[in-house]
Amino acid sequence: MSAQASALNLDLGIAGVVGARRSRTLAVILMIAIASVFWVDSRYPALMKRYHAGAQVKASGALTFGAVYKVDRTMPLTTRVWRTTVNWLDANRIGMTFSFLFGPAALTFLATLRRRRTKSRWLNLLIGAATGVPLAVCTNCVAPIARGLFASGMSTESVLAAMFASPALNVVVLAMTFALFPASVALLKLATVLFLILVFVPLAASRLQSQPADVSCPIDFAVSETWREALLNTARSYVRSFWYVFRVAFPLMMLAAVLGAVVVELLPANALVAQVTVGGILLVAIVSAFLPVPMAFDVAIAYIAMTHGVPLPYVMTILCTLGIVSVFSLSIVGKSISWRVAAAAYATVVALGTIAGLMARSFA
Repeated sequence: MSAQASALNLDLGIAGVVGARRSRTLAVILMIAIASVFWVDSRYPALMKRYHAGAQVKASGALTFGAVYKVDRTMPLTTRVWRTTVNWLDANRIGMTFSFLFGPAALTFLATLRRRRTKSRWLNLLIGAATGVPLAVCTNCVAPIARGLFASGMSTESVLAAMFASPALNVVVLAMTFALFPASVALLKLATVLFLILVFVPLAASRLQSQPADVSCPIDFAVSETWREALLNTARSYVRSFWYVFRVAFPLMMLAAVLGAVVVELLPANALVAQVTVGGILLVAIVSAFLPVPMAFDVAIAYIAMTHGVPLPYVMTILCTLGIVSVFSLSIVGKSISWRVAAAAYATVVALGTIAGLMARSFA
């Protein structure tokens, strides 16, 4: 595997880093402002609402908790697809707005740092996981942020760990999982996530070649700057960073919304109400790992399926594959890092979900 060259070379040198202190301060303020509004006003209140709903948690959309347009199986396929697409875009509008604003802000901040990775792959991995956990965004919304992180020069293992940790290791989501499912199910779900981060990520990163360090970068900072110059430099860098993230992530987001809607609407209504087979578990894993769903939707839909009589192996497979990756997040990994890494991540999630489903057959 070979990593694609980062489009942004952010090595400012010692003098540039020292002189960019004012820009760094402004970038930090920008990140804090964006994150605070999202976390306090939207994300964590929404997550806590779903957590407190407990066994009463509901999902009225095929890919979302709520729905702007009602979708009925009697409708033509094209009507169902566009309505599901609109419902998905509406459900993700806040999270995506945050990611498209925060990703460039993080890139702008990291551009002021001399070092954005360490020599230790494991330390890089831990930094990435620690970055992802509090983000509290789904696998879709974390994708534009990950593109900004990778463009800044952060290591592959940091970026991948952040992408997997954000939707799966968030404290509220973990609490929901352990509250709604038997301990054996919740622990197996957690084990698959940890395997993905602690085993797959280092292996995938080790197969990539180092990024070149002399790529032209549209972001630079003066060796010395006044506060006025710092404000102008930060604003200019943020605009450039935003365009770098947006021009690739936005079209892929729209495509993912349509593809996800097509796949979920093509599924038979009673697809999971069937006898458990190895092929059935594998098919559930393949579809679930593809679908772009919002934060904690995997926990909710798996629980709803379990309470409606869906066999536990299928429930386990959904819980371990839905929401950890998606067609959108994988496409961002492919465009930013490597298509081989994206394909390997998808295959690994499918394999883990299939194994978990097979293991669930032995649960009481």
